[in-house]
Amino acid sequence: MSDLLDHALHAHGGLDRWRRVRSIHVQGSVSGLLWGSRGQEGIFATADFVLDVRRQHLVYHDFTGPGLRGVFTPGRVWIEDRARNVLTQRRSPRMAFTGHGPDSPWDRLHALYFGGYAMWNYLTAPFLLAMPGVQVEELEPWEETGERRRRLRAVFPEDIATHSREQVFHFDSTGLLRRHDYAAEVLGASPAAHYSDTHKEISGLVFPTRRRVVPVREDGRSVPTPVLVAIDLTQITVH
Repeated sequence: MSDLLDHALHAHGGLDRWRRVRSIHVQGSVSGLLWGSRGQEGIFATADFVLDVRRQHLVYHDFTGPGLRGVFTPGRVWIEDRARNVLTQRRSPRMAFTGHGPDSPWDRLHALYFGGYAMWNYLTAPFLLAMPGVQVEELEPWEETGERRRRLRAVFPEDIATHSREQVFHFDSTGLLRRHDYAAEVLGASPAAHYSDTHKEISGLVFPTRRRVVPVREDGRSVPTPVLVAIDLTQITVH
């Protein structure tokens, strides 16, 4: 294991503590330019979801309507009612983005897939970097806002639904995750910088509760606007 990854895992509560976790219940809001540009304005304005940390499985409660559940897995997404009757579903959901351009409209299942895998990745980082099949290597440090940050390049295996095979994670001197760089394939692979702050300790683990995703220039420097995705978490419960 990389010494930087070990440092980051320790800063976020430690791998031993993480391995005792089964699920995480999160409440908050997700907004930003992305959703309206895809015809899904406000779909996650009130986000209430539970994710299984041991497999890619996430459930949004009251998704698009009271009592409805939006369920994400890498191979299938679906919406069900209180009685668990499936109202609509999509198998091989990533394939549904084939041919999409920067302004292609989404339906509810597109949003559910993107919002499912993205939030699962965000809430499990940096521990997902220690999962089997994930390869990491340390890159040259990055200077930003007068601070020198260490970086890990991660290459993800095909069986993990994520933004792209290659991503870069930036950590501050204490080991906390501060920036996450990727080019989301389902969005046309436009580069973005995902900033994390307002970290809070919950049940022995540390989570960023405020996140902002903004565009990145060719030189790797980010621009402050537009905010593509804004994530504000108000409640996190670890089980």
